[in-house]
Amino acid sequence: MAVLQMQKVSICALKKDRKAILEKIQSMGVMEISKVLDDDSGFERMNTQNERSKFEKNASLADMALDILQEYVPEKVSMFSGLEGKKLIERRELETVAEHKEQIMDIVSDIIGNQKKIAEYRANIQKFENQIEMLIPWMMLDVPMTWKGTKSTELLVGTMPGQMTLDGMYSLIAENAPEISGVDITVLSSGQDAVYIAVLCMKKDAGKVEEVFRQNGFARPSQPVTQTPAQEKEKLEMQIRDLQKEILDCQENIRKQQSERMNIRLASDYFRARAEKYEVLGQLPQSKKTFMISGYVPEKAVPALEKALNEKYTLSMDVEELAEDEEGPVLLSNNGFSESVEGVLESYGLPKKGEIDPTTIMSFFYVFLFGLMLSDAAYGLIIFLGCFFVLKKFPRMEQSLKKAIKMFMYCGISTLVWGVLFGGYFGDAIDVVARTFFHVEVPEGGLVKALWFVPLNDPMKMLIYSMAFGVIHLFTGLGIKGYMLLKDKKVLDFFCDVVLWYVFLIGLLLMLLPSEIFASIAQIDPSIFPPAVAGTGKVLSIVGVVGIILMSGRANKNPGLRLALGLYDVYNVTGWLSDVLSYSRLLALGLATGVIASVINQMGSMAGDGIFGAIVFLVVFVFGHAFNMAINVLGAYVHTNRLQFVEFFGKFYEGGGKPFNPFKSSTKYVDVKEETYL
Repeated sequence: MAVLQMQKVSICALKKDRKAILEKIQSMGVMEISKVLDDDSGFERMNTQNERSKFEKNASLADMALDILQEYVPEKVSMFSGLEGKKLIERRELETVAEHKEQIMDIVSDIIGNQKKIAEYRANIQKFENQIEMLIPWMMLDVPMTWKGTKSTELLVGTMPGQMTLDGMYSLIAENAPEISGVDITVLSSGQDAVYIAVLCMKKDAGKVEEVFRQNGFARPSQPVTQTPAQEKEKLEMQIRDLQKEILDCQENIRKQQSERMNIRLASDYFRARAEKYEVLGQLPQSKKTFMISGYVPEKAVPALEKALNEKYTLSMDVEELAEDEEGPVLLSNNGFSESVEGVLESYGLPKKGEIDPTTIMSFFYVFLFGLMLSDAAYGLIIFLGCFFVLKKFPRMEQSLKKAIKMFMYCGISTLVWGVLFGGYFGDAIDVVARTFFHVEVPEGGLVKALWFVPLNDPMKMLIYSMAFGVIHLFTGLGIKGYMLLKDKKVLDFFCDVVLWYVFLIGLLLMLLPSEIFASIAQIDPSIFPPAVAGTGKVLSIVGVVGIILMSGRANKNPGLRLALGLYDVYNVTGWLSDVLSYSRLLALGLATGVIASVINQMGSMAGDGIFGAIVFLVVFVFGHAFNMAINVLGAYVHTNRLQFVEFFGKFYEGGGKPFNPFKSSTKYVDVKEETYL
């Protein structure tokens, strides 16, 4: 349960070593770079935009080449590839690739160049196919579209509106140019939108004939060809076949490079790391012979950083504690069990300056409450075994995902324990199977007895315990608030804002225990509590409420305002009541799991015994319980988070810390094996 202490590290070194020092800091991944100086007088910053852009472009080109390879030579991956994580390599492998980066980029250029050719060829094929499509209606024309006719005749080719008939076209000539004779009209093809025609007439009448037709929708071809349509179509088809062959050649050239896939990945990560280094390099103040770099480093990593740099380089390193008003980045450090719920805390907010890391305390409550909500031993065992298998099978999965799966594994153990205590094994599946298929008389309480009690048979008892667990959870949150106040030496605030509230709330609880209301809910005899319980509760309640009224507004000198603020603070007891009632969801979700499971079992057994009944039961059992487990795991996750975020954190925690973001190689495809310092 700790936030690693950060220190401010400032380094001044020789300018000639700046790239090597940055590479070392980047490989160690322990420093978050910050602004060195507000006033850079005497220093200048190097413009690294061109170099950074070049590296980013190379990384992008390498990624593009990998995508192209994946398109033509798909890499076989398992359905669990997302869990496998990045491949771990030695640093010398990356250095080898760096030495041959030019050759690798030539391969990348070749792959991208072939892909561009393929795209160009496909565009040309599409263009030729469109031209062929336009030629289809003219296939019956056995002369070129541009043919002008003989010495005394002229050929007109074009289209007329789709509703025009051959007789109608002859009628147009007869009506509008009766003096013209010897016109021959051939319909080459017709469609809904146009009629394709060839008109042969005397050369002297050609202008008049075309004018008559134009007035009625005649149009010349937009792209007349110099050969016959059939010849032009054959030529285009030959060009398409040639382009398709070129495409196959380009695709084969791409496939030949599949053996370079890993080198291209390494090159991409290399250029990406170089781009990050040059981005930082451009931020560093530099003089003629020196440069400066400053940032936040976890205290435990400072000696390693100092040793690594001083061994090889001449420099001055200044280490100092953070100022009182300086908000440093936050890095959590917890044991293997508690770190599994760090993702839950991060989704709410990291601790800000002065706050403790509540992860350890929260982790126990989180696992405890999750299991209580799901509370089926069989479901818990399935979750535990599934998560355990995934963790063992894929040890290199992404860190945040690994923590989440570990969290569900521990929640599975908790669910298993609560299931045994409550006697839930796929609901009442054991009893239903025994009764339906083996005709066994099931005794009251079931064949497998609950070690504690069955919530379905005693829901009020479960409600009482749920609220009791809620009170413990809330009181722990209030206790953490008290610890933080004492840590900051705010003794008066601790007494007024924590102790008095403990006195008041404990008094109210002691008054509640012997009451008829509590007795009816808990189904107990109120006389088991001695009169002193209620008396003590009254005294504590009075002391607590009076203290809260008098001390809540202590910051104000106006007596009336102080009293009003105190009364308003006492009103917040309704918030405590609301928070406690929120823990009734432990009962609701626990019952929901058991009730739905029992309904599924009953539905499966409705077909009776025998082979058919067994088959029906198995189908309903598998699908029904898979659905029930999925929906209730989701419900337990959501509501456990809510109890932490709203009820628990609401008592002491604000969050808002900035996560530690060290300068390191943010690789996309591989992880480089390095010595760890955090």
